[in-house]
Amino acid sequence: MQIKDEHIRKFLSKKIGQLNNIVAGLDSLVTEIGSDYYRVSIFGSARIKKNTNEYNQVYELAKKLAQNKADIVTGGGPGLMEAANIGAKDGSLDSKSFGLHIDLPFETAPNEHLDVTFHHKKFSSRLDEFMRISHAVIVTPGGIGTILELLYTWQLIQVDHITPRPIILLGDMWDGLVDWMKAEPLERDLINKSDFDNIETVQNINDVINILQPHIEKFYNSK
Repeated sequence: MQIKDEHIRKFLSKKIGQLNNIVAGLDSLVTEIGSDYYRVSIFGSARIKKNTNEYNQVYELAKKLAQNKADIVTGGGPGLMEAANIGAKDGSLDSKSFGLHIDLPFETAPNEHLDVTFHHKKFSSRLDEFMRISHAVIVTPGGIGTILELLYTWQLIQVDHITPRPIILLGDMWDGLVDWMKAEPLERDLINKSDFDNIETVQNINDVINILQPHIEKFYNSK
C-alpha cells in the first residue's frame, strides 16, 4: 500500500509540475499579447487626502505620463492611487487608467476613475498582476503595502523572475531606506551593488519623466 501511495504521489507531483509550466507559458503569452502599450505602475498610500502636496504631485505625474503615451496602473483605491488614475484620464484619451483592486477593511470599492478594473482576493496574485502588465514602477509616499510592492518588484528583478525595469522612488522619504540598504545588507554582502542598478531616487516629477521618456520612446519605436 505504501509503494502504491508513493507512486501516486510522484505521479501527481509530476502532473502538477507540468500544469505549472503550462500556466507559466500562458502567463508569458498573455503578457506578450497585452504589451501594445507602455504601462507604468504607480504605488502609493491610500491614506493621503486630496488637496495635499503629495496628492497633487502624483496627479500631475500621471497626467504627464499619459501625455507621453503611457498607461497608468494602480491598486485602484483612494488616496494617491486615485490621484494617479484621475491624472491618467485627464492626461490623454488614448492612455488607459488601470486599477488592480482588492477588498480591505478600509477600502471596499475601487475608485471611479478606472477604464480597466481587475479584482484580486489576495495580495500575492495582485502583486504578480502588477509585475505582469507593467514596464516601469514608480513608488510614491506610502506605508507597509507600498513598501511591500517596492521590495517585491526589486526582488523579482534580482532573481531574474521578471525582466529588468526602472524602479523610481519619488520623494525624500525613501532616502533613508536606500541608505539603510547600502549601509547594512550591502555592507554585509547580503546583496550585490548591481542590485541598485534599476533603482533611482528623485525629488520631482520632471526627473521621473526624463528617466522614463527614453524607455517609452524605445518601446514604441520597436513596434
